[in-house]
Amino acid sequence: MRPIRPGHVAARFSVLLFLRIALCLGALPALAQDDTDGLLPVTEAYKLSADTSTPGVVKLHWTIAPDYYLYRGRMKFKGGDGVTLGEAQLPDGEKHHDEYLGDVETYHHGIDATVPYTLAAGATRLKLSVQYQGCHEVDPKICYPPNTEHLDLALPAGGVAATGASGSLGAALGKLGAASKAAPAGMESAPLPAEQAFKFEALAKDRQHLLLRWTLPKGYYLYRDQTTLRLKDAEGLTLATPAWPAGVMHDDPHFGQTTVYFDQVELPVTIQGDTSSRQTLTLEASFQGCQDGGLCYPLMTRALSIDLAGSTPSTGTTAETAPEMPPAAPALEVSLFTALLLALGGGLVLNLMPCVLPVLSIKAVGLLESGENPVRVRKHALFYTAGVLSSFMLIGIAIVALRSAGHALGWGAQLQQPLVVGVLACVMLAVGLSMSGVVQFGTSLGNVGNSLASRSGPAGDFFTGVLAVAVASPCTAPLMGTALAYAFAAPMLNALLVFLVLGIGLALPFLLIGFVPALGRLLPRPGAWMETLKQVLAFPMYLTAVWLVWVLAHQRGADAVGLVLVAAVLLAMTLWWFERSRSHGALSRVAVVLLALATLVPLYYLAHVPAPTAVAVAEDGVVAYSPEKLAELRKAGTPVFVDMTADWCVTCKANEHAVLDTDAFRDLLKRTGAVYMKGDWTDVNPTIAAFLQQYHSPGVPLYVVFPRDGGDGNKLPTVLTSSLVESALTRAAGTPVAATP
Repeated sequence: MRPIRPGHVAARFSVLLFLRIALCLGALPALAQDDTDGLLPVTEAYKLSADTSTPGVVKLHWTIAPDYYLYRGRMKFKGGDGVTLGEAQLPDGEKHHDEYLGDVETYHHGIDATVPYTLAAGATRLKLSVQYQGCHEVDPKICYPPNTEHLDLALPAGGVAATGASGSLGAALGKLGAASKAAPAGMESAPLPAEQAFKFEALAKDRQHLLLRWTLPKGYYLYRDQTTLRLKDAEGLTLATPAWPAGVMHDDPHFGQTTVYFDQVELPVTIQGDTSSRQTLTLEASFQGCQDGGLCYPLMTRALSIDLAGSTPSTGTTAETAPEMPPAAPALEVSLFTALLLALGGGLVLNLMPCVLPVLSIKAVGLLESGENPVRVRKHALFYTAGVLSSFMLIGIAIVALRSAGHALGWGAQLQQPLVVGVLACVMLAVGLSMSGVVQFGTSLGNVGNSLASRSGPAGDFFTGVLAVAVASPCTAPLMGTALAYAFAAPMLNALLVFLVLGIGLALPFLLIGFVPALGRLLPRPGAWMETLKQVLAFPMYLTAVWLVWVLAHQRGADAVGLVLVAAVLLAMTLWWFERSRSHGALSRVAVVLLALATLVPLYYLAHVPAPTAVAVAEDGVVAYSPEKLAELRKAGTPVFVDMTADWCVTCKANEHAVLDTDAFRDLLKRTGAVYMKGDWTDVNPTIAAFLQQYHSPGVPLYVVFPRDGGDGNKLPTVLTSSLVESALTRAAGTPVAATP
């Protein structure tokens, strides 16, 4: 968009336009006598209407007659007495080169503009002047002189305060409250279906510009900052940052100060890239809104197929079929006390999970080395617990902060970041090398190297606790799912308390050993055998590093694996030379620092490896998840088993091995006529994240069974059994359960 610049450019524009008008004026008398030319009066060629139903914003609409157009750069807005206007929001026009005026933008058929305003104290009406100018583009080709319309508009119910935003919201709520009181009894509280409450459509103005429109009934509003847009299956094309019109500031209990829209909002969006080879594009929009009074809808995702010829608007299809209308916040299915008990149990069970066991081997060796010294055992337990609790509290604070900002953070989502996975693999390798005796971290590093691998000293205990939490997230314990779901939806203090109790559960075995002397005496006495045990326990650390590299291969491919292996070799060389440098001078220690810096180089490049192009690989009996495909199957009356999984999710892999990758499950699918649909959350995927949020799941695994009759999806537990899955699918298909021989 090229703005009209002041000075000589504006003067040149005015002179050229005047000359163009003058050339046509000589023909006007004849045109006035000849009705066959059909020229319209300016106010009929460009019919202007205004809408003040949204407090603080006046909406202007021009209906432009066929063969006429308006100039974008010739529109001006001026407030009357007591009226202060903000910057007008105008959509992009059609760009072309005018023989007299140069590069211009014009509008055909119609245009919507929004102008924010504030009123002085005591103002009772909204007065403003609107100037515009346009032309007739077929014979006789004439341009009208600038036309100014003076508007004197009634204010919406409740008025608008001089403070603008806050007063606008008060007026809006007052208007909505009055509307609800006027509604028939019983109708004011009944929420509409999402498709009726938030009508969404899109139209291509040309091959590079889209116009999106949300239309809302009275008493509903849309969040601006909860809206995301993306193009699907459109390689080489992206969407520019949308230019949202002015909205109404709203003090939301969940999102804080945020911008919302009432009634209708139109959003121009520019497509970046070459669209010449495409006839249609698929736009996916995720958005959220509420009914006045606190009832909010879950995140809605709709896919629209847009004809780039721009013939008709697309209303799209619902990409996510929501369950029953939930309240403003996700429903808390359990009490705080129950969530805390489950969190404690989940933390305890987490100690037995394969992700955490390698790290716990470090503490096991430390406690054995402590022998019967109760002071040393208590210190180990306390500092390890401090590391665990600090890490869980940090995660809880991050989740609460992101949730308040309108984002969602799934449990285990850090393993979607290749850099985090690569760093963890290197940490596991370093700890394993330390336990194998390749390197011993001592006081020469001022206890800094201690932080991850030493078995003595507060820093080592503390950071072992941190490491245990870092690798715990892929191992969702059976009892953790409900507790985490509660924490992700609960008020801030309750959520932090749940994370704190999770940490207590993880650290509890070591706390009991440290503070219950009878348990401490059960530990074996120290001896030479401990060195062998320590070296044996290094191998689970190596296997954990291998597993992390395998996850990285699925996320970023062979290039990422090569980079992390180079980093691992450089890290091993750094640790080897560090051990040798103990008996050498300062120059050797400089070499250690240089090698350590060299280790960071491949990790830096690892963070910038692009994700491989997604290629749908057909699996036997498996359909890749997409909202459109799910909607299509449900519309056809097909039962669907949706499996949201990730390569780093150990519980997911255990369920697949025990239940989902078996002949019995495949036979069950054939018997019930169900489709097995799988979504992969190994890497960041907003579509799958929206599905998880819709079903209030803190992460993966998530299993949802959709019935044949189109009813609500049935969410299954995170740990599956064959009988549980068979029961759910047979109910969904409406077929009797086969008798077990």
